[in-house]
Amino acid sequence: MLIVFLGTAGSGKSTLTGEFGKYLETEGYNVAYVNLDTGVRSLIYMPDIDVRESITVDEIMKEGYGPNGAIVESYDRLMEHLEHYSTSIAELERKNDYVLIDTPGQMETFLFHEFGWRIMENLDAPLVVYLFDPGILRRLYDFCFVRFFAILIELRLGSAVVPVLNKIDTVDNLDGYRRYLEDMGSLTSRLKFDPSMQGYLAYKLCLTFPEVASPTRVLYISAKSHRGFEDLESVAHEHYCTCGDLT
Repeated sequence: MLIVFLGTAGSGKSTLTGEFGKYLETEGYNVAYVNLDTGVRSLIYMPDIDVRESITVDEIMKEGYGPNGAIVESYDRLMEHLEHYSTSIAELERKNDYVLIDTPGQMETFLFHEFGWRIMENLDAPLVVYLFDPGILRRLYDFCFVRFFAILIELRLGSAVVPVLNKIDTVDNLDGYRRYLEDMGSLTSRLKFDPSMQGYLAYKLCLTFPEVASPTRVLYISAKSHRGFEDLESVAHEHYCTCGDLT
């Protein structure tokens, strides 16, 4: 099974990759790890495949590039190794029960650069775990934003996406988050009375959600306490079973 962890900087991708891998190993599975982040300096897991063996952001910055330019340039240069990494990941999948793939800290790099979608289309039905943390959910329309961003990721990468609220150990009222992440009717009814332009836009988007969203439930996880790991394991199995139902 191929699981790709995708999310903004600080959402906990690398931590979740390592901790979920440990959890799977204690369950008796063979687990392999892939690092696709050219800019990361240290990892809590030992990658079986590591793009830093080809190029790193630090090396490129020594040539005079700034941080952002070096990140883009690193993936430009990785393009010539695309077939090698695609083949190597496929080989890992044949030898292991799970292959966990950690993506760049800057999510936009993976989504907008050709390297990201090209390597995804070469993988065999990967499941994308889209991570976001409670800090982004400050306003009602933020809930609409994260749900629709999951749809945009699916559109861009062409892979099934499961939205995951990470760091639930940092929140007191998880039910409040569940209400607006899972019940679009409840969220839409509240947004209808929001007088702001953002509220109006979110309201109109939420009205279309039932028509365009894949039948996928939201997961709630804490990489720190391993809470919700059973649910993530279950969704991975559902993704690869013949039914393909992630509800």
